[in-house]
Amino acid sequence: MQQRRIRVLLAKPGLDGHDRGAKVVAHALRDAGMEVIYTGLHQTVQSIVNQTIQEDADVLGLSIMSGAHVPIVRKLMTALQASDSEQRLILVGGVIPQEDIPVLKELGVHGVFPGGTPFPEFVQFIKEHVSMIRA
Repeated sequence: MQQRRIRVLLAKPGLDGHDRGAKVVAHALRDAGMEVIYTGLHQTVQSIVNQTIQEDADVLGLSIMSGAHVPIVRKLMTALQASDSEQRLILVGGVIPQEDIPVLKELGVHGVFPGGTPFPEFVQFIKEHVSMIRA
């Protein structure tokens, strides 16, 4: 029996209008054999949660360049818990200062990938960790 491909939803929350990196990441994940849904710019947290549920995504990746990653992730995790949908691999990438990585992980983010992270690093992370949400 063939296992379904890993489904990744990539989202750009808030007013951040820089999506070149998210589009490049989407291509890298597709090239690695994953199914990628890119939501486009200016998404609200609730719309991201709704789309994650509708698309039955295994992985939810946020691309945040605005510096608002901590409040956005805090709101996202609350919304995922409220909808009983927190069983996803949650990733954050973009402009993330090193001192904020432990804060994001305490909030429930599984992986943080600042700009410049090599593609094989986050591809391998997803492949190794997606099983924890599929179990």
